[in-house]
Amino acid sequence: MHEELENFERNHVWDLVEPPPNCRPIGTKRVFKNKQRENGIVVRNKGFCQKEGIDYEETFAPVARLEAIRILLAFAAPKGFKLQLMDVKSAFLNWFIQEEVYVRQPPRFESAKFSDRVFKLRKALYGLKQALKSLSFMLKSGFVMGSVDKTLFLLSRGGDTLIVQIYVDDIIFGGSSHALVSSFAEQMSREFEMNPMGPEGTFVHQAKYTKDILRKFDMGDSKPMTTPMSTNTALDDDVDGEAVD
Repeated sequence: MHEELENFERNHVWDLVEPPPNCRPIGTKRVFKNKQRENGIVVRNKGFCQKEGIDYEETFAPVARLEAIRILLAFAAPKGFKLQLMDVKSAFLNWFIQEEVYVRQPPRFESAKFSDRVFKLRKALYGLKQALKSLSFMLKSGFVMGSVDKTLFLLSRGGDTLIVQIYVDDIIFGGSSHALVSSFAEQMSREFEMNPMGPEGTFVHQAKYTKDILRKFDMGDSKPMTTPMSTNTALDDDVDGEAVD
């Protein structure tokens, strides 16, 4: 919680003000979930109350479809693109909001001197529907947004191409020019607080999915086998069985 609140202060997310007349501040709720890497290791414990038409008019969530990620990988592989992954530490804290939104001070983290005041938001807060509504930074940098997939961005420089796919606060990117890719990574690191991930390469596997399936069917403690059936089983033709394609 202290780390989150320090992020708010550092990014100038809110101002502590006297509540205006007829102010109905939004309450805060801390939701903690285990954030896991692809190998199942818990990275951290990550830590909602708005109504459509009252607090926001439209919802925008830059979440790429899994099909889009697969297409990107399939396209990058034969092209020899080296893909990189970066995590935006405070993605939802970087975008200004136009609406006037007031938030109650988090329980047990109230100001000792001004416990009756409320926070007036300057930037989007975690859980707000306005979060990441504008991706103007990418467009101002010369990228073109995909006409079908709004989370895909393309940049052409001379004969080189840079492809960027956004998944909430994770960014997958790669291109035909190492200099172009490195320049983009440096630019993003200067503009936002970024965490480079997976410097040893990109691996696609189903370890976490497999573990979730085993846990779902209470088979987490089952004896592991290299093959799903006995290697000594003798198989014969079923002459009376139906033909199978």
